[in-house]
Amino acid sequence: MRSSLLCGLIGAGIQGSLSPALQEEEARHHGLRLHYQLIDLDASRRGPDVLPALIEAARIMRFDGLNITYPCKQAVIPLLDALSPEAEAIGAVNTVVPSGGGRLVGHNTDGAGWSWGFRRALPGADLSRIVLLGAGGAGSACADAVLRLGAGHLVIVDRDASRADTLAARLSRPPGGGRASASRDLRAALEGASGLIHATPTGMASVPGLPLPAEWLRPPMWVSDVVHVPLETPLLQAARRMGCDTVDGGHMNVGQALRAFKLFTGLEPEAARMDAHFRRLAS
Repeated sequence: MRSSLLCGLIGAGIQGSLSPALQEEEARHHGLRLHYQLIDLDASRRGPDVLPALIEAARIMRFDGLNITYPCKQAVIPLLDALSPEAEAIGAVNTVVPSGGGRLVGHNTDGAGWSWGFRRALPGADLSRIVLLGAGGAGSACADAVLRLGAGHLVIVDRDASRADTLAARLSRPPGGGRASASRDLRAALEGASGLIHATPTGMASVPGLPLPAEWLRPPMWVSDVVHVPLETPLLQAARRMGCDTVDGGHMNVGQALRAFKLFTGLEPEAARMDAHFRRLAS
């Protein structure tokens, strides 16, 4: 491993990302110099169509690792040379690392990151009937993770109904084992739900607003939001006003960052330190 590392994040609307400070500071504690570059599609007024050029540039520039976020987690897959078992099972990539000979391998640390954070925040949560809003890259990872945690049934809703159908069908294979289904009606799906996982961009600094009417939330339902910039999303604020337990997106963000750091550097990060640093940055 080199003593100086080049990493980055590809996505849209990521200027508020805390990943550069989080990864660079943890590297410093290990005696490494790590530069983490934001590659923001919105800032350059480009769309996901530029992704092939960015991945090719990463090969040429010998990046030591890339994080991938919305809207590129699924679009990046055909551009890579191999996928980890987790990325293949989830159908999305959020971390890319070189494996020698110019090859790039896609990983997914989102699912394990969501589980890590969720167990810390709500260790005794009711997992009997969960609604997942958003069947994209982050949603796919959360779906796989919550089923592995033992969810009784998972109902998937997406504005692109075919995407929800596809994810539900894929999860019907192990480990889902028929415990996932798709729905066109979010309000009906939430009736009797024990928890809601929100995995759409709504609530991000670049996509403000609520993803659903606040009155559809009610205790004892818990609400987990994957959005972490801002940390206090309109959805979480509304959920707390309605009396629901909540899990902010910072938990998942730190969980996936821990695993990404190990993939980038080969070193074991200190979870408590990274979590405390994230909370300081977010506040």
